[in-house]
Amino acid sequence: MATPDPPATATAPATHGKPVRRFGRYVLWAVLVCAVGIGLWLLLKVLFKPKPTPPPPPIPVVTAVAQSSDVPIYLTGLGAVQAYNTVTIHTRVDGTLLKVAFIEGQDVKAGELLAKIDPQPFQAQLEQVAAAKARDEALLVNARHDLQRYQTLVQEDSSPVQQRDTQVALVAQDAATVQNDQAQIDYAKVQLAYTSITSPIDGRTGVRLVDVGNIVHAADTNGLVVVTQIEPISVLFTLPEDDFEAVNQQMAKGQLTVTASSRGDSKVLGTGTVLLINNQIDPTTGTVQLKATFPNTDHALWPGQFVDAKLLVQTRQHVVTMPTAAVQRGPKGLYAYVVAAGDKAQMRTIKISTDNTGSPTTMVESGIAAGDRVVVDGQLKLKSDSRVKVVPAAAASQ
Repeated sequence: MATPDPPATATAPATHGKPVRRFGRYVLWAVLVCAVGIGLWLLLKVLFKPKPTPPPPPIPVVTAVAQSSDVPIYLTGLGAVQAYNTVTIHTRVDGTLLKVAFIEGQDVKAGELLAKIDPQPFQAQLEQVAAAKARDEALLVNARHDLQRYQTLVQEDSSPVQQRDTQVALVAQDAATVQNDQAQIDYAKVQLAYTSITSPIDGRTGVRLVDVGNIVHAADTNGLVVVTQIEPISVLFTLPEDDFEAVNQQMAKGQLTVTASSRGDSKVLGTGTVLLINNQIDPTTGTVQLKATFPNTDHALWPGQFVDAKLLVQTRQHVVTMPTAAVQRGPKGLYAYVVAAGDKAQMRTIKISTDNTGSPTTMVESGIAAGDRVVVDGQLKLKSDSRVKVVPAAAASQ
C-alpha cells in the first residue's frame, strides 16, 4: 500500500513568509527615516527660522512751513555814492590870504565865512572912485547951472544958440561921467566883497589847500578848500537794460524806493527815492543808470563809497513762499519734499517765480500750498514714502 503525500498546505507558508516580513520591515524603516527626516527638517526650520527684517529707521530732516505773505520784489545793482553838490572854493580876487575861518572837516552853512583876503587895496580903490564921482558930480552941477544961464540969455537974444547947445552937450557928458563913476564904485564894492570868501552851500569842508600868508590868485587851479553837500546825498547805480521797461512803468505810477546797503555785511545805510532814469542806455555794458536821493541825516553814506542798491519795483500780494533751501533740481525739473500724513516724505513737482532769484525765500507758483511742511535739510537720503523724523537744524547736520 502506497504512502500518501503530505498535505501541500502544511509547507506553502513556510516557503513564502520571510520575503513578506522583510518587505514590511523595509517599509517600516522607510517610514521611520522619513519621520525622522521630517522631524529634523521641522526642528531645523524652527531653530534656524530667519528673523524678520526690521523697517529702516526714520530719516532725520529739518522742515519749515510754507507761508502765504506779501513779497517785495527787488532789483539789485552796484551803486556809488556821490555828493549832492560839490564846490571847490576859489578866490575871485588876487591878494594875500589873511585868515582861514573854518576848521577842516567842519559843517558850514551857506553864507558862512570861510576865508579873508587882505581888503586894503580894494578899500583904497573904492575910496578913489568915490572921490572921482564926487568931483564929477560937482562939475555936473556947475555945468547944469551954466546951461540954465545960457538958456535965459538965448531967450533974450543975448547969447548965441550954439553956445547953449555946446553947454547942453557938456551937461550930458558930465552926467555920463558920473554914471561911469557910479559903475566904478559898484565894481570896487564887489571886489571888496570878494575879499570875504563865504560858502555857497550847506556842506562839510575838506582838507585846507592853502595856508594863511600865501598870495592867492583867481586863476589858481586848486582853490582854497572843497565843500561837499552830504545831506541830502545821491547814489548812482546801474541795472541791466532788461529791467528798464519794468522800472520805467513803475516810475510812471509813482516814486520808487531804494535801499543802500554796505557791500561787506549788507548793513542798511539808508533809504531814498529814485530821482531819475538816465536818458540813454549804455550800449557798451548793456546797463541803464539811475540816480537816487537819500536824506542821509545820520551821514551813514559818504561820497565815493560803493554800495549795493536795492530797488523796490513792486510788492506781490498773498503769494506762497518757502525757504529756498527746500527747492531741489532733478532730471524732470524742480521739486520739493513735503512731510505728509504718517510722517512720510512726498515728492512734489513745483514751479517757482524768478522775480526774487537769490533770495533766502522763494515764491512758489504751483505744487506747494500755504501750510505745507517742506523739507529744507536732509533731502539727499529721501525718496517718496520715506519715513522721516523732524529734528532741529543742528541735529540734522550731525
